[in-house]
Amino acid sequence: MKIASFIAALALVSAPFAGAASAFSTPEQDAFLARLNALCGQRFEGRVVTTDAADAAFASQRLIMHVRDCSAEEVRIPFAVGEDRSRTWVVTKTDTGLRLKHDHRHEDGTTDVLHWYGGDTAEAGTAERQEFPVDAESIALFDANDAAVSTTNVWAMEVHPDRMFAYELRRPNRHFRVEFDLTKPLTE
Repeated sequence: MKIASFIAALALVSAPFAGAASAFSTPEQDAFLARLNALCGQRFEGRVVTTDAADAAFASQRLIMHVRDCSAEEVRIPFAVGEDRSRTWVVTKTDTGLRLKHDHRHEDGTTDVLHWYGGDTAEAGTAERQEFPVDAESIALFDANDAAVSTTNVWAMEVHPDRMFAYELRRPNRHFRVEFDLTKPLTE
């Protein structure tokens, strides 16, 4: 009888620690990361859907995303703009939610001066959309490299299964959005 009571009490005490790997993310964030993982190994073509003149160079290039290096904790998405393959979006599970970082490299693999910037989720978001306000580390990086205009950035990603993936940047007087067609994975 005492052993049964002890086991029941132990179960109550340890219950909050069950599934500790996802204890700090919300169900919405877990679902979002699962949606990214469902695309793993696939490549998709996209197009700029915003009309800011600053996006003309991107809009005139072939835009390809490749979801790869996937796990329950992190997904890496290289983003090619024409022949420029210097960008990778990295979505990682953290102790407080999800983090988006931008891995920017030169052609020889060395890091760009503006490298590893991004932000962490401040809210639960949804299974379809997560927003990443700029973090303090990125603000310091932008300030140190004459990119202070970026210190109010909010990035977002959306995954609508079997339809569309979107990457978005917003700040005052700036909105950039690329949408990728998930109905047509690239085979080439």
